[in-house]
Amino acid sequence: MIVNGVPHDSLILPSTVTVLLAELGIEVRGIAVAVNGEIVRKSQWETTMVDHNDIVEIVTAVAGG
Repeated sequence: MIVNGVPHDSLILPSTVTVLLAELGIEVRGIAVAVNGEIVRKSQWETTMVDHNDIVEIVTAVAGG
């Protein structure tokens, strides 16, 4: 799996987006997740599966001007 451009071989897969974020130690507040180029709504993190061949992008909202 590739997360934000970095290969991750030691993750427990398949898993859900929620489990993936916990395993990576990522705070879920104020982030957005895309799997294979498709935005995943937060309400779907518990049911959206990710696996070895997926590309995941995790972005954090930043305030500023």
